[in-house]
Amino acid sequence: MTDAKLTLPKTNSSPWPNRPFHRQYLMRQANNLFDFFEAPSMNPKGGFFELDDDGNPLDADNANRQIHVTTRMVHCAVLGSLIGRPGSDEIVDHGMRYIWDKHRDPRRGGYVWSLDDAGVTNGAKQAYGHAFVLLAASSASLVGHPLAGQMLADVTEVINTRFWDEKSGSVRDEYNHDWSQLLPYRGQNANMHMTEALMAAHEATGNRDYLTKAERIAELIILKNAVPLGHRVAEHFDENWVLDKNYEGNEMFRPSGTTPGHWLEWARLLYQLWVLGEKRLSWMTGAARALFQQSIELGWDSVHGGFFYTLDWDNKPIMREKLWWPVSEAIGAAAYISAFDNEDYFQAWYRKLWDYAENHVIDHKRGGWFSELKEDLTPTSRLFVGKPDIYHALQACLIPLYPTNGSLTKGIIEADHTEKHLV
Repeated sequence: MTDAKLTLPKTNSSPWPNRPFHRQYLMRQANNLFDFFEAPSMNPKGGFFELDDDGNPLDADNANRQIHVTTRMVHCAVLGSLIGRPGSDEIVDHGMRYIWDKHRDPRRGGYVWSLDDAGVTNGAKQAYGHAFVLLAASSASLVGHPLAGQMLADVTEVINTRFWDEKSGSVRDEYNHDWSQLLPYRGQNANMHMTEALMAAHEATGNRDYLTKAERIAELIILKNAVPLGHRVAEHFDENWVLDKNYEGNEMFRPSGTTPGHWLEWARLLYQLWVLGEKRLSWMTGAARALFQQSIELGWDSVHGGFFYTLDWDNKPIMREKLWWPVSEAIGAAAYISAFDNEDYFQAWYRKLWDYAENHVIDHKRGGWFSELKEDLTPTSRLFVGKPDIYHALQACLIPLYPTNGSLTKGIIEADHTEKHLV
């Protein structure tokens, strides 16, 4: 595999996340992201603006608010609150009230995909969006938001009664506004983010049913599908979970082929799930390491750097653009794996990934991270306009700073608790 024998000199081998300067660097980058995104994203009419490259609102007069933007901002503001970032609690409240009052459909149940000032612009009920509602509610419960408990109970009931498919151990993808039609499509992306959210809900409530569902999804997507495909994560399936290699959908949310960034995301989630499951399911760690290594071997551009967005099933790039979120997920995965695996490979790649982010992805002049680069690493905007959200990059900055005993929120809380007892 590419750089499989990557080693570190003894004079420079201690892990970066243990070094005081690197820890200061990570927190500074996190704070820069908060500075860029938090206050400018606040829409006084409710919800959050998406921002252009300079940090100004896109469509300021009548912004369309998509549910994943609203919920991710709540989650990230919770992270800000937990680490002591002033202003974060107000942002949590602003987002939670918009989710409950606007995204929630009180008559039909569930949460709609998007709204503008006039009302619903896309009433689809998607598992992907509901996963992030579950994440936001679970995270908000950790900072005591008054809506968190009822939102967590409400979205859990919707997931259990509408989206969860007990037979396959997965969630169905998408219904129309009134639940009368279910798309035959099944996808791994919604299930991956549902795994993330289910783990957060388990940590917030102690309810093991959430964790059991997360383990079943991981078994379906990774053990039953990705492992036999050479640790390449299949994205698109029909209603019977038969792989559809010829699927062509939305390039942003359901791109054709396979997406190495998701292999990296799963690498971290598998380790997190393994830890929360009391390290019972030993297959998860081997699969996680292999997913990470395959993403490097097949997805990393050895000439220019960066991860190709998508590959075909012959492992050739389809979309050669390099987005900000795969390198963010790679950093988080490398940090998480390195906490349990002492191989130089993962720590060396952790450093290489940060080198790449620092030199090419972080916008030092204007703030935030460039959302999209061409193959030669010059900025472009074919898929994404502006700087979409804080979620991926912020977690890349914070994950290496905290214990790997579950989710990032759990790590922050337990680190804070330990420090209090050490004073």
